[in-house]
Amino acid sequence: MSKFVHLHTHTEYSLLDGLSKIPKLVKAAKDLGMDALAITDHGVMYGAIEFYKECISAGIKPIIGAELYIAPRSHKSKEGKADTEPFHLTILAKNQEGYLNLMKLISTSHLEGFYYKPRVDKTLLREYSKGLICLSGCPGGEFIETLDRKGIEKATEVAKEYQDIFGKENYFFELQNHFYKDLLENQSLDDIARKDLENMSRLQDLTWDSVKILSKKLNIPIVATNDSHYINAKDAEAQDCLVCIQTGKQLSDTNRLRMVTTPNLYLKSPEEMVEAFKDLPEAIENSVKIANMVNLELELGKAMFPVFDIPDKKDPMEYLRELTYERAKDRLDLTEEAMERLNYELGIIEKKK
Repeated sequence: MSKFVHLHTHTEYSLLDGLSKIPKLVKAAKDLGMDALAITDHGVMYGAIEFYKECISAGIKPIIGAELYIAPRSHKSKEGKADTEPFHLTILAKNQEGYLNLMKLISTSHLEGFYYKPRVDKTLLREYSKGLICLSGCPGGEFIETLDRKGIEKATEVAKEYQDIFGKENYFFELQNHFYKDLLENQSLDDIARKDLENMSRLQDLTWDSVKILSKKLNIPIVATNDSHYINAKDAEAQDCLVCIQTGKQLSDTNRLRMVTTPNLYLKSPEEMVEAFKDLPEAIENSVKIANMVNLELELGKAMFPVFDIPDKKDPMEYLRELTYERAKDRLDLTEEAMERLNYELGIIEKKK
């Protein structure tokens, strides 16, 4: 295993946010000497199978995950400002059970919890937590936002709650280092961008200081991530264009979300990550430990169908026809043409088994 593993990685399936095409992303990871890589798109798993196949083909261990949106209240609450800004949470599937649970969470977030974004809540997390690894999240996560707004004591309560949901061995403090101080010194910035960077720098310092304290106090390991949205540093401007499309802004607008002022959200090499966390080497080591915790093999190319109990030992096709004819009476005008079409469709099902 290489000395660092990226566990927070967005692809083109983080729509209008991630720029990385999966084949190029996996190739770049391989070229950097990495032998494991995670996918954690915003609220979706659209790219999971493509990512899995590409990684296996390249000889890289695929880690399937997602950056979930956590509703501040119930995932079914949908009222104005109170529910429009969910927290972020980085989740990784540790095994087959975790993969199935992650799929369930993602599906429920879209079918029941969608309000501006697909959301789950802590009740759902408790129900489907088995087999999942949880990282505390980026600055948009509940832990860091609570730390910033309410202080370290309330943030401690948040950490303990997530630790209880996922199990002590499956919860990690996630830290990022985006070199905000260097960016403030070396970039020509307008007043708004400077203020944003100063706030992010302050928040990063607060997070690092607090996490170091709480890691020892609560016995929660720290892991380094880089929140990758594109492959190369030079792609920052192209990704900024995507964000403009997403938010309905112009590149010339200054008062907008501008990720281009932080042009290091790329797939950094292990050496760059080691340097970024030279004062916290265990955070690098824990990325490898987490990758080693993952044991997921997907059986592809095999059709999986639900199993139904057939009454009275009837033939399955006979029972399907019986149900279809019975219920069609209430739903269709059973003309000769309709019956002909109905029997044709049933014939296709029978032929395809």
